[in-house]
Order: sequence, then C-alpha cells, then structure tokens
Amino acid sequence: MKIASKEIIEPKGMNVKDNPEKKKLRLSNIIFLIVIVLLIVPQTRMPIQIALHKVVGAFGPSVKSAKNSVVLESYNWQLINDRGEQFDFNDAKNKVVLVNFWATWCPPCIAEMPSLNKLYEAYDDKVILLYISDEANETLLKFKEKNDYNFPVYHSVTDLPSEFDVTSIPRTFVIDKKGRVVVNKTGAANWFSDNFKEELEKLISD
Repeated sequence: MKIASKEIIEPKGMNVKDNPEKKKLRLSNIIFLIVIVLLIVPQTRMPIQIALHKVVGAFGPSVKSAKNSVVLESYNWQLINDRGEQFDFNDAKNKVVLVNFWATWCPPCIAEMPSLNKLYEAYDDKVILLYISDEANETLLKFKEKNDYNFPVYHSVTDLPSEFDVTSIPRTFVIDKKGRVVVNKTGAANWFSDNFKEELEKLISD
C-alpha cells in the first residue's frame, strides 16, 4: 500500500515581495530613513523643524482663570529695543502685556513668529508687546528684514521680574491689567488665532 506524498503548493499571488503589508512596511522604513537624513543635513534640518513646530503650535494658547494666576510682585525692569528706545516696565502697569522670549536660531520661535508679527500689527496700540532676545542687534535686524517683520526687539538692561523664570524658549507670558499672569506658555503657539484674539479682547475690555 502506497501512501501518497503530500505536496506543498504555495497559493498563487502570495509572493512575499507582493505582500501589501510588506510593501507598506518597506515604504515606511524608506520614508523614515529619508527624514532622518534630512534632519542630519544642516541645510534641511532647520526648515523641517520649523514646519513640525508650526503643526504642533497651530492652535492658540489657553488663558488661565485669574483665580489661579501668579501676580507680578514688581514691575521694576528696564529694557531697550533695537531702535535704541528705552522702556520702563513700570509703564506697563494697569495694561495688558505680552512678553515673548525668543531667538533667531530657535526653530519653534521662528515657527510662531509670523503670528507674533501679525499680533504686533493689529494690537500694538492696545497691548504692550515685548519681544525679548539677547542676540546682537545686527543679527536681529537681518532676521527681521529677511522676513519683513516690523516689530521692535527688546533687550533686558536690568534683571527681569522673578515671575519670568525662563529656562527654555520660546516662552511667552500674558499679564492682565491687575498684574496677573494669565498665560505662561512654553513652546510655539498661534498668537493670532481667533480664540486667542477673543481672549485678548476680553482682557483689554476688563
């Protein structure tokens, strides 16, 4: 009695090379490698980082309840801007203030800067807007000229208030008319979003 030998027959169309899941995995790996290479190359790293931060910071920041806000103990802070104009922070008392710490080499700072420029153009006469950097005026002016920004950039002349504890940038604070810090935001954000402008208008009208 002979036992028929079993033949292993591979189903047609199931070649590993043609497997859709394998193709997707291979494509994902290729894309991942391309992104890694682009992030390593200095010429492409900065644009990619800026684009990513624009996506992450596409929304406006949230405004805290005044009950839960830190209050500035002192407005004693002297500044000077890239136009040579001095500013005494005491003049910001009883006004709405936005203080942004940034630098031209910082990708998330660059990502949110278009919205901050729009904010300056729309609210310069209603809100005290202080964009702070410790870079040389020449560097700042070149950056602004390249991007067609017209806001002044300030440098600290004296120590800043202790409530502005800045360990990373961008870092942005919004202070209401009573000196309460109602926004304390680290990282990029859309400072010209509809929701933030609505909150800002409430602070101005209070």
